[in-house]
Amino acid sequence: MEVRDAVESDAEDLASIADIPADVLRNLIHDRTVRVAIREGTDAGPHADAESAETDHLGFVSYDVKDTTVHVTQLAGSRDACERLLAEPVRFAASEGMSVEFLVPETNDRIQNAAEAAGFERRGMGPRFDGEATVRYGCDPR
Repeated sequence: MEVRDAVESDAEDLASIADIPADVLRNLIHDRTVRVAIREGTDAGPHADAESAETDHLGFVSYDVKDTTVHVTQLAGSRDACERLLAEPVRFAASEGMSVEFLVPETNDRIQNAAEAAGFERRGMGPRFDGEATVRYGCDPR
């Protein structure tokens, strides 16, 4: 798995992973730091992740900074890709002396497991979005 900066041409594939409109993803790529995980090489191989079998894109993370905190704003993809992608905002935060915060839908066990595997700690309940409860995760790599 390789991780690189997302570019506008990634928007269609990433939108299908996150189940959001491609134009929303294009705006995200323009407005935030977005890193994308892609499959190495062109052959998916026999152990390909079923969630992304039709694309070389395995997932993405977007984040921005406010004050002294890096905020993860979107994360989508396979569990392995999400775990690997969370290292990106953590690395940035460590180099800048910041902490990282991340809100995860309470019903999304896959993303919660990826966050915990990436070293994030559960820090209580977050706000509700569109009627759905969230869990607040944090990491202080300083």
